[in-house]
Amino acid sequence: MNAKPTKAAPALTHLDRAGRPAMVDVGAKPVTARAALARCRVRFPAAVAAQLRASGMSSKKGAVIDTAIVAGTMAVKRTHELIPFCHPLPIDGCRFAVDWDGENALSIECEVRTVHRTGVEMEALTGATVAALTVYDMCKALSHAIVIGPAKLVGKRGGKRDFGAVAGTGA
Repeated sequence: MNAKPTKAAPALTHLDRAGRPAMVDVGAKPVTARAALARCRVRFPAAVAAQLRASGMSSKKGAVIDTAIVAGTMAVKRTHELIPFCHPLPIDGCRFAVDWDGENALSIECEVRTVHRTGVEMEALTGATVAALTVYDMCKALSHAIVIGPAKLVGKRGGKRDFGAVAGTGA
C-alpha cells in the first residue's frame, strides 16, 4: 500500500514550548510588503436605515461615516495596544470604504498596508470592527436593535501565505 504522507495540523503560534502565552519572534523573517483587507457589516432596523439615508448618514452626534473612519484609523494605529501579542507596526496606508449593502446594512471595509516582518490582518480587522462600533455608538439613540457583524478577513498578501483578495480600497 502507498500511504500518502499526512500534512501536520497547523500549530498555534502564540504558545511557547511549555504551552505558555508568548509573542512570536519575527526577527528572522524577511521584510516584505504586506496588505490585508477586512470587512464588517452593520445592520439597521428598516426604519433606522431609512432615517439615516434621509439624513445623509448624519445623526445628532454628527457625521456618522466620517467619525467611523477616523475612529477606525485610530484603532488601526493602536492595534498593538489592544491585542496582547500584536507587534507595533509602521502603517504605510490605511483606507476605508463604507457603502450600503442592501437596504438596511452598511459594509465597512478596511485595507491596511505595511512593509515589515509581520502582517496587518489584525490591524485591518480592528479598524473595520472599531469603525462598526462607532457607527453603532453614533446611531444607538435611534435604536438598540442595530446588529454588528459578521467581521471577517477578506484577504491578505505578503508573508508565507496569501489568502483571499486584497483589492478593495486601495490603501
